[in-house]
This record gives sequence, structure tokens and C-alpha cells, in this order.
Amino acid sequence: MTDFKTLQLLDKFRIVFVKMGIDYEMMRKILHIKLTMDERKVPTLFNQARKKDDQKYGYIKSLWIYTLFGLVLIPFMGFGQNFLFQMSISFAMIIFLIMTSLISDFSSVLLDVRDRSILSTKPIAARTINAAKFMHIFIYLTYLTIALTAIPLLVGLFNQGITFFILTVLELILINLFIVALTAILYIVILRFFDGEKLKDVINYVQIGLSLMLMIGYQVLIRSFEFVNFDMVVAFHWWSIFLIPMWFAAPYELLLNGDKSLFTVLYCIFAIVIPILSIWLYVKLIPTFERNLQKLLSTSKSKKEKNNRLKAFLLKIICRTNEERAFYRFASLMMKQEREFKLKVYPSLGFSFIIPFIFMFTFSRHENVDYSVSMGYLNIYFSMLIIPSAVLMLGHSEKYKAAWIYKVFPLKDYTDLKKGSLKAFLIKLYIPLYIFLSMIFCFIYGTRIIPDLLIVLVASCMYTVICYISIGSKIPFTKPYNEIGDAQGWKSLILFIPLGALAGLHYFMIASISYGSIIYLIGLIITNFILWKLAFKRTKTA
Repeated sequence: MTDFKTLQLLDKFRIVFVKMGIDYEMMRKILHIKLTMDERKVPTLFNQARKKDDQKYGYIKSLWIYTLFGLVLIPFMGFGQNFLFQMSISFAMIIFLIMTSLISDFSSVLLDVRDRSILSTKPIAARTINAAKFMHIFIYLTYLTIALTAIPLLVGLFNQGITFFILTVLELILINLFIVALTAILYIVILRFFDGEKLKDVINYVQIGLSLMLMIGYQVLIRSFEFVNFDMVVAFHWWSIFLIPMWFAAPYELLLNGDKSLFTVLYCIFAIVIPILSIWLYVKLIPTFERNLQKLLSTSKSKKEKNNRLKAFLLKIICRTNEERAFYRFASLMMKQEREFKLKVYPSLGFSFIIPFIFMFTFSRHENVDYSVSMGYLNIYFSMLIIPSAVLMLGHSEKYKAAWIYKVFPLKDYTDLKKGSLKAFLIKLYIPLYIFLSMIFCFIYGTRIIPDLLIVLVASCMYTVICYISIGSKIPFTKPYNEIGDAQGWKSLILFIPLGALAGLHYFMIASISYGSIIYLIGLIITNFILWKLAFKRTKTA
């Protein structure tokens, strides 16, 4: 078999693994097999239908997109001397991209129990197996980090000097070690308290929560700095010590700018000590981790949902036929139970909740806004950003091969299936988000905005149908996720145009016409009714 360059490089650090009590030769063999198998694997970001000949080194070939993302880092890493600000922003972006890649592509490696049936029956120490697992992830995150930072680092080497370059390389190694160890420790804690199916759900929600925390953390980081005479000045608060990107930015201030303030020195200590401490803690917890991983193989019985008369009555109003109600319940269960769907859609649901407030507070940050007359509540339209991606995902499933069951049913057409699934998305996912946002916006802007909030609700129903028509009327849950290609992704982006048109027309109606809100609401209701009727004309099944 052909040897890997990464393993040849790893051989130079053999003594480090031996000192840690790891069987290096065995770890290398396990890694070799895993890397060979991974030549046919494509990461989530590019998980689309490909020819077999094009699957080799799929992960490596896909890293060009991270190189493009890395170009954004050039102004921060290549120019200027305000290192605490510049490198905090740079490391925030880097940590966000690495962490999301780890969550989406490599959590399954950390939590893999399939190896146990083979490796655990052999005389191989658990420490060696886990070291191989850790290094497997670390190798790929190193590829990603190189793709992301290579060009900014070269610009930094040319403009900032060799000290900056070496320091950044060391920091990036520490960041990768810290991210992998932190994620593993978090999963160890979860494994300690939950069993079987419940555990898998909790892990799924943690992955979603991490994605949201990264986005919120980025916003908090930005607000730690203020413009003073066109220069960025850090505003230290007690909670600043929890901003991880600032830990790794502090050594630049200390070594290159000579800043020896208390916070700078404290951050430098954190940047070195905490990654090393997290790795040490992970190694210590490996035996516990391995024992608790067995829980992933257990299953728990699902509880039957109690029959609720009010829910049944409302469902009869929402869905007019028995078939539509049946498929509404089916789609609701799929969205609730399918982890891949939740992992792909629920983070977007969280972003859709956060983004309206980010825009609202960003635009009002340096102004005294009178909320009693402000039209800032129109930022609630940003909550509809989830709709294109969710409608796209409704056509896909992990268990798409079970779609043969549709052919068994005595269905005249698939209209009720499609309509019931879209209504399930609106009722179960989007409308609860919308109601919660509306309550907060009513508290901020007053009850005067209720007619406008009703407009947004009707517009969201209409926008859902527009997305459904534009993306393609797939039969729900019948396609694998790896068939989501670039063309579908571009369609989702283009669908932001009609969303902007709906928001723009809303603004125009209330700003220019008396009783514009009422007129627009009536027009939307009529258009929405017609559009749903036209979109779901009954057609014969194929």
C-alpha cells in the first residue's frame, strides 16, 4: 500500500507518542487504514452526488472553498499593528470554521462505536485506539487550517515578519488541539449522564447549540472593541476573559507591541495553559469515554404522544383531508426524529432567531432610537431566511430508501403529501419561532406593530410556497442528502431576492400609503390563497 506523507511527517514525532504510553506502530497502522478509507469520503460541505472516479481524495480536493474564505483574513493578518483587535477577529473566524467542520464532519469519528467490535477484541490498548481517533481528526483539521490560513500567513510573513509567522503557526496548532479536546470533553460529560436514544438527541442538540454559540460569541467579540478617532480600542470587561479568540490574540500584543498589561498577560497564560490542560484532561478521561460510548449502542422505547382533542380540532382546520392530516403527522415525526435533518436545519432556525436582533441592535447602536415610531421591527423578515434551506431539506432523508412505501399506498396523487409536509414545517418549526419573536418585538416596539406582524406571518406562508415552486416539487423525504448539489444551493441564495421584495414592498406600503398595512395584508391573503391553490393542483401519480 502507498504510504501517506502525513504519516511520514508524523513519524518524526514518534518519541512524543511513545512517552505518552501509546503503541505508535499500532496507532500508525490504524491511521493508515482510516486514511485509506477516507479517500472515498466527501465532507458535508460538498456532500453531493459524484462519480466514483472523482471521489478519491474528496476532502483534499474540496478545501479550495476554505482557501477562498481565507482571503477575508488577509487584511487582518497581513496589515496593521492593532493585533489584539485584528487577530481576535481572525481567530474568531478560524475557530468558527474549524469548529463547525468538526461538528458536521468529525463528531461521528469521535463517537464511533463500530471499531469496538474489531479493535476491542484485539490486544490493543484503549489509549492507542483513542490516540489514533484523535490524530485522525487532527490531521484533517490541519489540512483545513492550512487551506484557510496559508495565503494570509504568507502575506503576514512578508509584511509582519518571521516572529509573527512562527507565532501564528504555533497558535494554530494550539487552537486545533484545544478544539478537538474541548469537543471530546463535552461529549464525555454528556455520555456520563444520558443513555441510548436520549443521548443521541442530546448530542445532536449540543452540536446545534455550539453552532449558535459560535455565532453569538462572534457578535460579543465585536462589541468588545470601540472606535475612538478611527482607531479600535479594546474595552475590557470581566466577561472578556471568556472570549477565547482574545486569548490567542494577546501574545502578539505582548511580543510585538510590548503590551504588559494585566489582561494581556492573563490572556497569554490562558492561550498556552488551557489547550495543554484540555489535552491532559481528555487523556485522563479516555477510559471513562470508552466505557460510556457503549451507551450509544443501546436504544430506548419512544413514548406515545397523548391524544389531544384541541390539537386534533386545530389539525382538522389546518389540513382538510384525512390523507393530508396523516402526512402532516408523518412529516412532523420525521422532522422531530431524524437527526441529520435537525443538524442541517435547526442551526439555521437558531440563526433566524438571532439575526433580526443583530441587525436591529447594529443599526441602532450609535443612535438614540425612538422605538415608539421606529420601523426597525421589519428586521423580523430576517427570520424567514430559514425557509429556503428547510424547504430544500424536506425533500431529503437519511432513510430515503424507505420511500418505496409511497408506491404501496392507494394514493391518487402526492398533493396531500407535499402540502401536509410544508404545513408541518410551518406549524412545527417556523411559526413557534415567529410567535416568540413577535412577542419580543411587541414588547420593544409596542402593540401598534400587530398588523405588520400579521403581514409577516402571511408573507412567510406565501414565501414558503414560492420556495417550494422554485426549488422543485420533490416528494418529501425521498432523496439522499448527498444529492444536494451546487445548483440547489444557488437556488436557495437566489430566493433571498423575493424575500427582499416582500420586505421592501411592506416598507413602501406603510411609509407611503394611508392604511397601507391593511391594504397590503388583504392583498397578501388573497395572493397567498391563490398561490397555494395553483401550487397544489392535483396531478396523477407516476
